[in-house]
Amino acid sequence: MDLGLRGKAALVCGASSGLGYAVAEALAREGCKVAINARTAGSLRAAADKLRNDTGAEVVALAADVSVPAEAEKLVKDAAKAFGKLDIVLANAGGPAAGPFLSHDHATWVKALETNFLSTVSLFRAALPAMIERKWGRLLVLTSLSALEPIPGLILSSGSRPGVLGLVKGLSDEVAPHGVTVNAFCPGMFGTARLAELWEARAKSSGLGVAEEEKKAIKAIPAGRLGDPKEFGGLAAFLASERAGFITGQAIRIDGGQGRAI
Repeated sequence: MDLGLRGKAALVCGASSGLGYAVAEALAREGCKVAINARTAGSLRAAADKLRNDTGAEVVALAADVSVPAEAEKLVKDAAKAFGKLDIVLANAGGPAAGPFLSHDHATWVKALETNFLSTVSLFRAALPAMIERKWGRLLVLTSLSALEPIPGLILSSGSRPGVLGLVKGLSDEVAPHGVTVNAFCPGMFGTARLAELWEARAKSSGLGVAEEEKKAIKAIPAGRLGDPKEFGGLAAFLASERAGFITGQAIRIDGGQGRAI
């Protein structure tokens, strides 16, 4: 299927590794020009070099902390300047720390909101006017299954991410007449470094080994395995494409059946 992405310009945040990198790779293989973002310049440059070598796509690396509004706004401007336009934005800032409610102070909650909610607001505010003017755009945000149902031990994520879904639905109503779609991804467990960190945190809390925590977690997935980041990248490329123009305001699960809500 031709997704109609050749020549489109995308900004993918949190793309030095994991699911963000998988999205950048999928878009690049479909013919997109891709700006990738992360906070750490060194790992970001390495990711950009690999992406160019593997796909032959035009790739730029733009380091910034998207939880800082001024940096998020500048990031969007720099990506648009690099390519002359910006058609697709994936907001993705990584997950907050694990731990129970009383282990997190007020400053930690504020940081979680800045990182997991307000960063999306800043990126979308910066990118949207030009998309409306061109009558085409794709605004995407990577959240978590915790945006739909609480996950034990991840109270910061369970508390901060649902607001993103409200933003997605409300904004999608406003911009649909302008040819812009807005969607959220709610992934389950994928084989990424973030998941390994969560299992280590759970192992410390439970007294079980990391291998036991992994085994227990995978047992809860009907598919019986972790997701492959390339599977996530393929879904993101479709949602960013011409073919998905009638899909908007959605919170889309990709979790191997793990989520229990209907």
